[in-house]
Amino acid sequence: MKTVAVIDFETSGISPEQGARATEVAIVLVQGGCIVDRFQSLMNAGAHIPAFITQLTGISNAMVRAAPDAGEVMREASRFVGDTPMVAHNASFDRKFWMGELSRLGQQARQPFACTMLLSRRLYPQAPNHRLGTLVDYHRLPRTGTAHRALADAEMAAELLVRIQQDLQRRYGVTAADHDLLMALQQCQRQGVSALLSRYARV
Repeated sequence: MKTVAVIDFETSGISPEQGARATEVAIVLVQGGCIVDRFQSLMNAGAHIPAFITQLTGISNAMVRAAPDAGEVMREASRFVGDTPMVAHNASFDRKFWMGELSRLGQQARQPFACTMLLSRRLYPQAPNHRLGTLVDYHRLPRTGTAHRALADAEMAAELLVRIQQDLQRRYGVTAADHDLLMALQQCQRQGVSALLSRYARV
């Protein structure tokens, strides 16, 4: 299977439209069911981090003041990803910050985003909920690092992605659970999942 880039942001708030900025980004490249490369950095966007977010993530205002400039980090992140299609858990959140931070540099974010949360809702409706930590425990996947730090969350989302791809191959006979299939699956209604996947099954 082709390489995909799994991304996670930590941020100063919920939405860039409300003035929130990224404080940390991590990206892991996944190929053939394995993480093959990593990028991670704190970033100084000049935004104040509220105390409750510091309590959640462990990222303080002092830490981001000492971090590289956000524009520099995002240029490196963009070069690292290139044209690789992207994946995130709750991708609508990370996609907003990916697009928002790149737009400040005059760059467009063209990559399609697949979402492991939406995919899990299609494939694992019986899970207690579809938060990343819950799904990691549900599938007995390894927990890497500290939750709510970008690299740990990106690596856990990557492990979940690999499990999803393996289940698509084993349970549904899909030859290659590539990014195009993931995009189609997350847009499919739950009752149409079996019919969709039958079209991708081995002949």
